Amino acid sequence: MGTRTVRLDDEAERTLDRIRALTGLSISEVLKHGLSAYETEVLEQAPRKPYEIFRQLDLDAGGYAIAPARDAKSALAEVIRRKRAR
Repeated sequence: MGTRTVRLDDEAERTLDRIRALTGLSISEVLKHGLSAYETEVLEQAPRKPYEIFRQLDLDAGGYAIAPARDAKSALAEVIRRKRAR
């Protein structure tokens, strides 16, 4: 458990006093609740990582692949043959 020193301006002090008076919580508890609420807000707004986006694409097994990876060379050759035949 860490000890922190925080400087609050007059407005923040008044807000803290009002919250303490309304809830009966200690300063530490009020600040803990505030941090928790802010963490929730930040997590909701945080940009998604590429893998999270990829997981939601629902590409099914193999995604857009035209052949399994072990057959990639022969599949590529087939695709080229089909394109040239046009």
